[in-house]
Amino acid sequence: MNFSDMKLAHRFGVLLAIIIVGFVSCGAWSFAVLNHLKVNGPVYDHIVQGKDLIADILPPPEYIIESYLTSVQALAAPAAERKPLIDNLKSLKSDYDTRHAFWAGSNLDAALKDQLLNKADNPAREFYGIAFSQFVPALEKDDHAAAAAALETMTRFYGQHRAAINKLVESATKRNEVDEADAKVTLSKSISAMLVILLCAVSLVAIFFLLISRSLMRQLGGEPKYAASIAASIAAGDLAVAIDTKPNDTASLLVAIKAMRDSLVLTVGQIRRGTDMIVTASGQIATGNLELSSRTVQQASSLETTASSMEEMTSTVKQNADNARQANQLAISASEVALKGGAVVSQVVDTMESINASSKKIVDIIGVIDSIAFQTNILALNAAVEAARAGEQGRGFAVVASEVRNLAQRSAAAAKEIKTLIGDSVDKVEVGTRLVDQAGATMRAIVVSIGSVTDIMAEITAASQEQTSGIEQINQAITQMDQATQQNAALVEAAAAAAGSLQDQACGLAQVVSVFAIEPASGAAVAPLQTALRPVPVALVDSRSGGRAAGHSATSPRPLKQVANSSASAGSDWEEF
Repeated sequence: MNFSDMKLAHRFGVLLAIIIVGFVSCGAWSFAVLNHLKVNGPVYDHIVQGKDLIADILPPPEYIIESYLTSVQALAAPAAERKPLIDNLKSLKSDYDTRHAFWAGSNLDAALKDQLLNKADNPAREFYGIAFSQFVPALEKDDHAAAAAALETMTRFYGQHRAAINKLVESATKRNEVDEADAKVTLSKSISAMLVILLCAVSLVAIFFLLISRSLMRQLGGEPKYAASIAASIAAGDLAVAIDTKPNDTASLLVAIKAMRDSLVLTVGQIRRGTDMIVTASGQIATGNLELSSRTVQQASSLETTASSMEEMTSTVKQNADNARQANQLAISASEVALKGGAVVSQVVDTMESINASSKKIVDIIGVIDSIAFQTNILALNAAVEAARAGEQGRGFAVVASEVRNLAQRSAAAAKEIKTLIGDSVDKVEVGTRLVDQAGATMRAIVVSIGSVTDIMAEITAASQEQTSGIEQINQAITQMDQATQQNAALVEAAAAAAGSLQDQACGLAQVVSVFAIEPASGAAVAPLQTALRPVPVALVDSRSGGRAAGHSATSPRPLKQVANSSASAGSDWEEF
């Protein structure tokens, strides 16, 4: 039988058997390894034998028997051969101190450590003390009697040391026997505990697998292969497949699949009815969008005509504003010239008045000169009369008086002529002054009139500028309305395309839903629906083109973003519209 064809419970049984065999094999191998490594086991025996062999071959440093033997040999040896023996004795003393320091720092049992470091060490210390303070100096002096006496004392301490070592060996042997017995008991208990733990683990694994198997079977509601076949049938569109469930089963996978199948049956039925309604509604939406697109194009054409007229009006108003601005500048210039002329006339009036005043002063001076000439003439006449009375004596004086009289008469005549001329000049100056006053009044009236004209032209200019600004704002608003209308027309066209795409998607959805068999007899697929309406491209009017000169002819439409045949893109176009 193939493993994939086995039931789930049988698969868990095989897996449980494999795990149990693995546990048992691991336990047996661990038992064999522990038995091999236990105290008095094969490995332990090999280690102990090696240590015993080394102890039998080499002299122990903590036992001073070799030092005692070397001392005896040194006493019996000739003087020429004693030097190597003395050096060997010193080396043995150094080895003893080294091992003694090692055991002093070890974690040896307290009783054994006390026997080694105190009871056995004290005689050894006495032995080495006498050896190096008495025995060796006596040998170096070749004093055989003193050396023999020192060796006798050393022999007594060696005996004490040997007795302490024998007791220490006996105590260590008993301690090892106790430790080996304890190790055997501990190993036996450990093996028993390991076997119990192994059996418990195997039992727990078996119980755990049994519980998991039953729980999975309850959760699945049947064999996984059966659930997989049901899911494959539903995935293939067979919603009429029969699903067998156990009695009182309300929470298994098969029950959930059955509930899902029932829910899918309801959902697919609703989707079928909804797709038919969507196809009809999308056709109506497409028709409405086409009509709306046509009206939007007409509105765009009207707005373009209005925008063209407003642009012409804006140009005319701008020209009028420019002319008014120029006239205002000319009026301002004329006003400035008139003001300057008025100022000049005022200066001329002042000058004429000064000339008139000077002429009057000259007339007065001429009058004084005429009066002086008249008096001089009278005086000359009197002088002539007196000269005539004087006779010959007064003849020269009479000639002088005659000449003075002639000069006075000539001065009077000249003064009279000058007075006449000055009087005529004063009259003319007065006439000129009156004329200049009249010219000044006229210039002031001209300045006032030009100021009024300047104010009126400034108001006309300001009104023209405001009118130009208002018409420009109206023109901008109409241009924006034209652009918005163009965009609306593009959106309407996109909406029409989206409606057509939506209709295609509805037809495709109906074909997809037709795959599901809701009832056993409904295996036939739903016939594909025909596309109701197709949106046509709409020619948009570009308000920025040169179409105004050609009678506002429609231009080619702006390129629109193609609507993808997916519900996501259609939904986004509708949201933008």
